[in-house]
Amino acid sequence: MHSLWFGEFMGTLVLVLLGDGVCAGVTLRKSYAADAGWMVITTGWALAVLCGVVVAQAFGSPGAHINPAITLAVAVTTGNYSQLLVYWSAQILGAMCGAALVALHYAPHWKLTPDPAAKLGVFCTNGAVRSPLANIFSEMVGTAVLVVVVGAIFSHGVAMNGPAAGLGPWLVGSLVWGIGLSLGGTTGYAINPARDLGPRIVHALLPIPGKGGSNWRYAPIPIVGDLAGGALAGLLLHFAHL
Repeated sequence: MHSLWFGEFMGTLVLVLLGDGVCAGVTLRKSYAADAGWMVITTGWALAVLCGVVVAQAFGSPGAHINPAITLAVAVTTGNYSQLLVYWSAQILGAMCGAALVALHYAPHWKLTPDPAAKLGVFCTNGAVRSPLANIFSEMVGTAVLVVVVGAIFSHGVAMNGPAAGLGPWLVGSLVWGIGLSLGGTTGYAINPARDLGPRIVHALLPIPGKGGSNWRYAPIPIVGDLAGGALAGLLLHFAHL
């Protein structure tokens, strides 16, 4: 059980389990973390990325993409698209399993939370202001920043002086924390199509009490915006030769 596919699956599972988990803790009623706020959510997601990266690496994916937009950016940068479906299938299935575990973990709390939109927000993102073009642009910018800064962290110029072995995942987690704090307030910063689509599917499938609809009208935005942002950032990295 040590392969690129399984590494991406396990890493994305852990990412979503901890990321959606902090959303559930802050959102659902009778949780000790209820109403803890945006700082807790962004911190939880940053640590979720850190944990997801190291788990993906440990289980067989050295690159630890755990994000289809990162995978697309790498493909654009290198010109090698042969592994896209391998990565993407593992990432989406891992995200679905992570979200299902969150639903089970917080099982007694769903019926105590009256707002269907709040329950959906545990699983996936939505625009704070409904504006499709602006929402797509926000996701593009956030994802492009993710790809460019990750590329810079592991670039030749930075690698000459660091980061030290094992520090990379911490820097990536800090980057996601910064994106959430600075850019995440508009759309909830999916910046990862699997992180949004996988849990949205789980929300639609599971019999969560009083859950309401899964807002499929919004679902294309964190897919199109994130993949476009990843591809454009990948082009920048390709021509910059970082």
